[in-house]
This record gives sequence, structure tokens and C-alpha cells, in this order.
Amino acid sequence: ARGNLLGTIRVSDVYAWEKQRYVEKVYGTSRIDHPGAAIVTDDPRGTLVGGEISVLPTGRHPEYADLMLSPTRTRAMIADKKWEAALAFQTRNPLHRAHEYALVYGVETLTRQGLYAGVVLNPLVGQLKNDDVDASTRVRTYRILRDNRLLGQGDSDRTLWDEVGYDLNDVFELVCLDQKMFYGGPSEAIMHSIYRQNHGFSHIVIGRKHADAPYRDGTAIWGDFDAQQIFDKLPGELHTRPVKVGFAAYYDSLGRVDLTERHPGEAPYSISGTKLREQLVSGERPDVRIIRPDVADILIESYKRRKG
Repeated sequence: ARGNLLGTIRVSDVYAWEKQRYVEKVYGTSRIDHPGAAIVTDDPRGTLVGGEISVLPTGRHPEYADLMLSPTRTRAMIADKKWEAALAFQTRNPLHRAHEYALVYGVETLTRQGLYAGVVLNPLVGQLKNDDVDASTRVRTYRILRDNRLLGQGDSDRTLWDEVGYDLNDVFELVCLDQKMFYGGPSEAIMHSIYRQNHGFSHIVIGRKHADAPYRDGTAIWGDFDAQQIFDKLPGELHTRPVKVGFAAYYDSLGRVDLTERHPGEAPYSISGTKLREQLVSGERPDVRIIRPDVADILIESYKRRKG
């Protein structure tokens, strides 16, 4: 048993865990001063086993049990909604408006192709780094986006949605995925796609720095778009395809969030992640151009509980 997973394994192999080789193969670097390598190096165990795994039914977390769908149930949901394309959005974070825009851009791209497309916020609620926001808090922020129909508010293309005759939030759903993060950049982008293929998604959003976590000194392990480019040279067959999304930010000239590639030479409104966290911890709502007040209030409440 581990976390919310319970099962049995019929052991057929026992072998040494070559941790350095594992890090080099998965993360593409021999350095171990980053969160992905720490998962391995901080684990005192040095032996792996292989064999046939059988997963047993288990209880679900009470705060989001209704959102934990098996692959069969997710496929049934997609079929029931009669979506011609189903787009998954992977995240381990609460959504800022720039994060939201990746969902908006992705589903609008598919809709412009003439497809009746749905978009599913599909966060991981398994094991994360200690400094990531806990799953229960994050799920509350996701619910308020869905329940209050806030996704893309002020940032979506109203002309497009008026033309197709329904709203973005009419094709927006929330489904949680009980998997851990490995902070593996390009390699994990492929694994995230395989997860979603199992659940019946036709597409997945792959944004800048997908599944990224830098070295401890702050330098990058991978390029900003390496996780997108890996799909261009992928051997084999993967049915879930990437919808590639670039950087996004709020532009005062537009009064909304947009892709930065569309605004060469124009500075967007932005604050550092450190400053944003400081504001939330102190109980201050960040600027609405960065994060929606409904989401900010949930995060502020969470930080207050931690301090208390």
C-alpha cells in the first residue's frame, strides 16, 4: 500500500536500484541537486522488484471523492458529452489567469478546427514536493472556477463562443488524477500524455516548462519548450496529441491575458512568484490581473490555517 493506492505484486525480479543511472536516463542530467533526483536519493531503499501488479479498490479522499474517476468512467463521461475532442490540462498548482489561459487557448484552438471540444482540468492529487500547495486546497480553488463558471472570464474569445452557440464553461469539467509528480520535464510530459490516453483524452495541453523544477541554485535543467519539442521526435505511437501553448500574461493594452508571442516588445503586467506568495501569506489579495479574487481568498485562508 502507498498513499491512496493498494495492490499486490507477484514478484518475478529483484535487482539493485542504480540511482545515478536512473537520474541520468529520466532527467537527462548527472546532477542530483534538483527535486526529481531528490525523490530517488532521499529514499533509503536500494532494491527494486518487478512483477505482475494487481490494483485493489480503495477508499477515496472525502474532499474530492466525486472527482476521482477511473479511466473507464472518464471515457464514459467523454462519450456521454459527445465531445469530438477531449483536452486534458495537467497541473499541480492553483491556477493563475495565465495558467487558465492555457486551457482557454487549447480548447479554442480545437474549436476553431470545427470540433465540438471539451476541456478537462485534470490535476494531480498524489505525492508532491513539500512546498507545493496541498491537494485539498487546490481542489477547492478548482471547484470555484468550475462552479462559478469563471474559467476564461475576461480572457476568452467571445466572438468564437457566440459563433458556436455555447459557452466555454459549458464544455469545462474537473477530474482529479491520483498520481505523484516526478518533476521530470520532457520525460514526464510524455508520461502525462500516456496517463491521459488511458483515460480517453484525445489531446493534452503542453505548455512552457511542463513538469519543470530547476536545480537548487535556480538554473534551468531544460529549455522552456523542450517538453513540447520531445513530441516532434517521439518514436512509437501515442494517440493523445499535444496542444502546444507558449507563455501567457496580462496585457493592459488588451485588458486581458494573451500569449506573449503576440506582443513583441510590449511588457505585460507581472509580479514574481515570491512576491505573489508573500501577498497571499500576509492576507493580501494579489492584483486581479494575476489571480482571481475567488481563488486568492481560498489560498489566503489556507496560509492562515498553516500559520495558526
